Amino acid sequence: MDTLESGALAVPGARLYFEVRGTGPPLLLIPGGASDAEVFRDLADDLAACHRVVTYDPRGISRSPVDGPPPEPWLDTQAGDAARLLDHLTRPGDAVQVFGSCSGALIALELLVRDPQTIRLAVAHEPPAMGLLPDAARHAAFFDDVHATFRREGVPAALDRLRAVFSGRPSPPLPAATDNSKFFLSHVMLPSTRCVPDVTALTAVADRVVPGGGRASRTHDVHRPVALLAQRLGRELAEFPGGHAGYATHPAPFAEHLAAVLAGTRPAPG
Repeated sequence: MDTLESGALAVPGARLYFEVRGTGPPLLLIPGGASDAEVFRDLADDLAACHRVVTYDPRGISRSPVDGPPPEPWLDTQAGDAARLLDHLTRPGDAVQVFGSCSGALIALELLVRDPQTIRLAVAHEPPAMGLLPDAARHAAFFDDVHATFRREGVPAALDRLRAVFSGRPSPPLPAATDNSKFFLSHVMLPSTRCVPDVTALTAVADRVVPGGGRASRTHDVHRPVALLAQRLGRELAEFPGGHAGYATHPAPFAEHLAAVLAGTRPAPG
């Protein structure tokens, strides 16, 4: 499906590039890590049959330039950006659904906590909330080591070191407008992996949280936080096709599965 709308929204300290496809209830897709809107292109095309799908490049990523150093705290800034984008692209009274993966899942959960009257459902796919885990200190030390490797040896060495959270497997090539690895390692990796969702606040809206993970990443460290989050919220863990980036590597079955989750029906096993 052709993009129906694209543009850039000025926010404090940055301009956010966005795309909109389809018609129907609004659905915001939030990328994680070094990814931009391109990573959701095939998924968004499929979902646009029944949703008005919004995708965007987070600040500092690809086509969303920043005016200065990324502001802190990371989650507050990212959730603020996403909320401004929704204000710009949706109408008062719209019930918005949000899907976020990896660091984007943390933003999706924060949006729900901030504005439960607007956010009808938040699907959080493998948020890297390592601070929820009993061995959180070990994971914090690991990401510190990855960051030190980046500073000392550069991007390729750091990304190779990062493979450990995916059981040592190389990350699949993902579509992107530009390579954002340096920005990710500099400004996203540490704050996102240190970010711990407000479980108490989420408990109050737990019926609108869908914790999810990849069928192929169940044994990976990056999967562990969402499994624990689902347990603490008393929610069933939704299993999606593919691994940590299944939305890009298996877009058609992932879209079918996600559409069923958004509709409140149980996806067919596969």
